[in-house]
Amino acid sequence: MTELEKARQIINSADRGMAELFEKRMQAVKLVAAYKQERGLPVDDIAREEEMIERNAALIANEEFRSYYVNFLRSNIEISKSMQHRLLDGMRVAYSGVEGAFANIAAERIFPDAKTVAYPDFKAAYKAVENGECDVAVLPVENSFNGDVGKVLDLAFFGSLYVNGVYEAEIIQNLLAVKGTTLEEVKTVISHPQALGQCAAYIEKHGFETIEAVNTAVAAKEVAASGRHDIAAIGSSEAAEKFGLKKLAAHINESNVNSTRFAVFSRAQKLVSPSDRRFLMLFTVNNVAGSLGRAISVIGEHGFNLRALKSRPTKELIWDYYFYAEGEGNIGSVEGIKMLDELKGYCSNLKVLGSFEKEIRV
Repeated sequence: MTELEKARQIINSADRGMAELFEKRMQAVKLVAAYKQERGLPVDDIAREEEMIERNAALIANEEFRSYYVNFLRSNIEISKSMQHRLLDGMRVAYSGVEGAFANIAAERIFPDAKTVAYPDFKAAYKAVENGECDVAVLPVENSFNGDVGKVLDLAFFGSLYVNGVYEAEIIQNLLAVKGTTLEEVKTVISHPQALGQCAAYIEKHGFETIEAVNTAVAAKEVAASGRHDIAAIGSSEAAEKFGLKKLAAHINESNVNSTRFAVFSRAQKLVSPSDRRFLMLFTVNNVAGSLGRAISVIGEHGFNLRALKSRPTKELIWDYYFYAEGEGNIGSVEGIKMLDELKGYCSNLKVLGSFEKEIRV
């Protein structure tokens, strides 16, 4: 047997072993896809990918081969993600509004392979996940200009779903009108109340009358259907494209920094990862003097930083409130477990709503 034949024999043997391992790996990828679908997690996880490449590349003793092995790993990752995208093609994502609304845009950016399903309001979208009509719901929890979305926080408190990711989407408002319309012709603008608030300075400057709509996409649809030149909608570029409108003016937001935070709600809670650095909690405190202050102190004493603490009426008893907290730190750590256990002594209800590594901009 020649040296070439010996080398080819080794390669053939290695390829057979790699084929078996490849099948084993792809079976695991299917499990990963199912886990992500159930918990509303995106396919891409850049931090996890880089950590895996760094760890596995260190297993190659021969430095001459290491860079080639890194390319091999990256190829494997792309193949795995390609399969996950295909498997998640049947995923159903609920949102509140109509096609072209900012919630729809955010849902499609977070889950580009899934089918987005419109619902008339936040509650209907949330319930669609609870009853199994959809896998996850993408709902706004806060706008940088107009503040919290209280109705969604209430759903989170009274409902059964968990949050496994928070995403920040920049909101760019534009003045949309029927083609051929000039700015001078516009007398009235129509949009969602939040959009009208975000563009209040622009509206006042031009002396426009305002009409409220269910959301920005509905406003764009109404303007397009009217064919009138005296009304315009405030909404997204995507809404303009969908309904055949033109942008009379772009980026008319009062604030240049205008974004909405969307949470992904799912029926199952993901396991806390060692890389998780953010958490969300909901709790009520015992009706004893100092309970709230003590609960807040417990969080800090265990090394966790509260980024936000918001109160909302429970609506069950007059002047009774629940609290929504956003914190920094790994709640699955030893200190996190101790903190939760100690909080139970001061809280009548306590729910870890979610844990994730960081907010992702979409």
